[in-house]
Amino acid sequence: MKKTAIKLSLLIVLLTAFLKPVSAQTKAEVFDKKTPITWLGLDFSQMKFIGSEAAYKGEVINAEFVGKYIPAWANFFIIEPKKYNPAKAVHRDTVHFAMNVTEKVNNSLTKNFFDSNPGDFKVLTEKDIDALVKNYDFMGNKGIGMLLIVEGMDKGRKEAGAWITFVNMNDKTVLYTVFRTGSSFGFGFKNYWAHPWYEILKDFGKDFDLFKNY
Repeated sequence: MKKTAIKLSLLIVLLTAFLKPVSAQTKAEVFDKKTPITWLGLDFSQMKFIGSEAAYKGEVINAEFVGKYIPAWANFFIIEPKKYNPAKAVHRDTVHFAMNVTEKVNNSLTKNFFDSNPGDFKVLTEKDIDALVKNYDFMGNKGIGMLLIVEGMDKGRKEAGAWITFVNMNDKTVLYTVFRTGSSFGFGFKNYWAHPWYEILKDFGKDFDLFKNY
């Protein structure tokens, strides 16, 4: 009987030791520059253009947003890696890429993206971000994932806002999230609204060592 109990205890210890590295991810590891990060892209499922479709005067229509502009903005991270650089934002030499995670989310969107209420630019909370992450399909990716959950794009403010979010892909939990804004700038609708993603990541990188204390 004692031998059976001892064997069972040893088995539990071994299983715990085996499973811990797989599931354990912490906020501290987000800010540990030796810990690998996977860039998951931009999630537009919560995004609103502040203002009516008519207010954008043909620059974008609801029907073409998912198929045209969302892929174009994601592509900037491939074709202009020095500017749209998530690795630099998290003070790493490089990050893994798994943008198919957010691509799957974005491709399924059929909603109306226009919202006439300026107060809706930022309404999400950290609890809302937690709930969103629970529904992600991380497609077999493990460890820490990083993404922007875009909330508002406001022509009047000339800026966009997004939640820089770090997740434990092993158990679908949020390790750290913070809302940041970036100014819109450039020629043409695509470039004008791509600039906030660059600015949000750049500013996060500047404040990187400060965020780990909050």
